Amino acid sequence: MKIDVSRYADLLNTVKARIRQAQIKASLSANAEMILMYWDIGRMIHERQQERGWGAGIIPRLAKDIRKEMPEVKGFSERNIGYMIRFAREYESFPILQQAVAKLGLVPEKGKPVALTTREGKVPQPVA
Repeated sequence: MKIDVSRYADLLNTVKARIRQAQIKASLSANAEMILMYWDIGRMIHERQQERGWGAGIIPRLAKDIRKEMPEVKGFSERNIGYMIRFAREYESFPILQQAVAKLGLVPEKGKPVALTTREGKVPQPVA
């Protein structure tokens, strides 16, 4: 059976385009997940600082323990953890983040999913 070179080239180009499309989507999805993780870690630390009166001293201890117990994981220096806390405080009621957290089933310590209420007690509306 003889292969039609032009049809094969079309197939090859289509398959390559599909591979590239999937690679881009996977990369974007991974980036979104990392941003959500940074926000959620910052939120967890900030909440505990508020509820339990923990000061900034928790940050170096946490950075040290993460480095010790998960040496393969990078990006959790004292400075970066501070940025995560700041990020969570700045975007505390950001509806898109709240919806993403709810989709992942993450529940803050207070017992309510982040997406259910805002600081004012209102249910966030979808963004058009």
